Amino acid sequence: MTSLTATSAAGNDDRRNTHDKLMVALDVDGTLVNHDGHMSVPVREAAQAVVAAGHHVMIATGRSLKATLPIIEHIGIDNGYAVCCNGGVTLRLDSGLVDGYEILHKATFDPGPALRALRQQLPTAKYALEDEDGNFLSTERFQDASFGVEAIGVDFQTMLDATAVRVVVFSAENTPEEFDAAIRHIGLDGVTYSVGWTAWLDIAAAGVTKASALERIRGHLDIGTHRTVAVGDGRNDIEMLNWAGRGVAMGQAPVEVIAAADEVTKSVFEDGAAHVLRSLL
Repeated sequence: MTSLTATSAAGNDDRRNTHDKLMVALDVDGTLVNHDGHMSVPVREAAQAVVAAGHHVMIATGRSLKATLPIIEHIGIDNGYAVCCNGGVTLRLDSGLVDGYEILHKATFDPGPALRALRQQLPTAKYALEDEDGNFLSTERFQDASFGVEAIGVDFQTMLDATAVRVVVFSAENTPEEFDAAIRHIGLDGVTYSVGWTAWLDIAAAGVTKASALERIRGHLDIGTHRTVAVGDGRNDIEMLNWAGRGVAMGQAPVEVIAAADEVTKSVFEDGAAHVLRSLL
């Protein structure tokens, strides 16, 4: 893994002429794409225009690496940075590299304590875990498009013994409110977590969020905080919207996400992200 602070020719190029450029962080699901995974033409063209204008456009998503790369390719970001796994993985994009990217930073943690506590409170939930090698381990044939790879079925003990980058918990038998209450009752320590739109939980290492990863990139690029923009719709975007100089919530975002933003755009179904992106040109 390459350090973000390592001195390199590419790093020096990154910092040239950044004072008049923006750092634009974009969530994916519910922001760039709708809940069917479709990105509209207006959103794609607006994102491409901001990239072409020379601004630092970067994906900041809860998706894992392999599920993030198609979005990056669709927009046409050949060089720059991306944040995956809610801040757990930071990429440097470079069209000159064999794979087109390198992993700069990966935040891992011991999932055992959180998994044990969760299973005691939510015994029928499904569990999945991304390990440090990018594999997904899961119970009960748990699969999701955000994984980017096919999950490998394992027993619970194998998950307890793994080193995690991301843990996902889903319960089809609980309402989101019941799910949230159960998690609050447990009091997860030593990790960072966010509850999704449904009875869905994303867990990362302690202190790791999209915002923490983006701040590391911002410092490296030497971009002023007032020149940062973020757009998102989920509870896992709250820290990112607070971090940005201009934090924009999507129109369909929950009330607590809207409260964290500086402004609200139209919903994902009305191409809200395109309206924000065009305002940057």
